[in-house]
Amino acid sequence: MARLAVYPGSFDPIHLGHVDVIERAAKLFDTLIVAVFVNVGKTPRFSAEERMQLVQAATQHIPNVRVEKSEDLLVRYAQERQVEAIVRGLRAVLDFDYEFQIALMNKKMAPDLETIFILTSEKYSYLSSTLVKELASYHADVKGLVPPVVALALQEKFAGSRG
Repeated sequence: MARLAVYPGSFDPIHLGHVDVIERAAKLFDTLIVAVFVNVGKTPRFSAEERMQLVQAATQHIPNVRVEKSEDLLVRYAQERQVEAIVRGLRAVLDFDYEFQIALMNKKMAPDLETIFILTSEKYSYLSSTLVKELASYHADVKGLVPPVVALALQEKFAGSRG
């Protein structure tokens, strides 16, 4: 059986910290699904379809990555696809506390589903999609923080606002 994992997130937008985790996780599994989740509690800047397109463009160099969208509960989504593991990226101790809670709840709901934590490379440890959007809203240069396709999408998204 092929080893299959999912890396879930809102990816609004995907940044180089995400790409770093995806590249490293893809080496551990035969297939890595990068799942763009629609969270009703969040108001994303990019639509789910736009986020999927940006993730696909940012990961096209990784042959065993597949991009999907979901509005379902992560555990149910993973079980339906017979995923072995959930991959989560950690930037700092603050991330760990929240992610640990989620991992334990997922384990309670699906005992056979593992959670794998991958530490983001130090050079990306400060990055968040929120920070990237904030900078882009002020027309700051986000090159070096996001893939080029995302920098262009942010520029277009924030054209005419603020700055």
